[in-house]
Amino acid sequence: MTASEMIYTVTTWAIPLLLSIIIHEVAHGYAALWLGDTTAKDEKRLTLNPFAHVDLVGTIILPLMLFLSKAPFLIGWAKPVPVTYGNLNRPNRDMALVALAGPVSNILLAVVFVLIGKWAALFFEYGSPSANWVMENVHNGVVFSLVLAAFNLIPILPLDGGRILLALLPMKYAIKYQRYEPYGMFILLGLIFLPSLIGINVIGWFLGTLFPYLYKIVMLLTS
Repeated sequence: MTASEMIYTVTTWAIPLLLSIIIHEVAHGYAALWLGDTTAKDEKRLTLNPFAHVDLVGTIILPLMLFLSKAPFLIGWAKPVPVTYGNLNRPNRDMALVALAGPVSNILLAVVFVLIGKWAALFFEYGSPSANWVMENVHNGVVFSLVLAAFNLIPILPLDGGRILLALLPMKYAIKYQRYEPYGMFILLGLIFLPSLIGINVIGWFLGTLFPYLYKIVMLLTS
């Protein structure tokens, strides 16, 4: 692979992936701010600067491993935006809304990518290097955004789906459910890499089930 080909490949993967991850986290921070918690703002996390959000494992190592292993999906995460539960106006309800803001932001970002693609089709010559580069970013942006939204809706703490489920559960069940949070990331990593060992792809099944519905929502919003 030549240097120019490498730059092309890296930019068409890194730009949409970083945007998807960073906007997801910033959305959490702004939702928390609107609901009474200024922690993310105070710690200067309400920014699109990638250096404020990069997580060594979730933003670099895991996506690179999945990319190099030619995994059927590419996921990652940024350093979680801090939210102080007690600062929220109505903590139990608002924590669910803060969690929901992440996946919703990714769906809206996918809408933006589709609109950019439609705009690019009008202004760039079909098949030109510039058009190909933009459309590759658009395609990857839609896929990454919706995969990230679907992945974060998995009902395992500390993912957004887990936070939403926690808020919906009766108190006695919520307390029991929350006890498993320290093991959540280990469970997720196990589910991600388990298929290579025993052929059971729980994460792939979940993403494959939810992704088409999210894609239909995006197409309806951009039609």
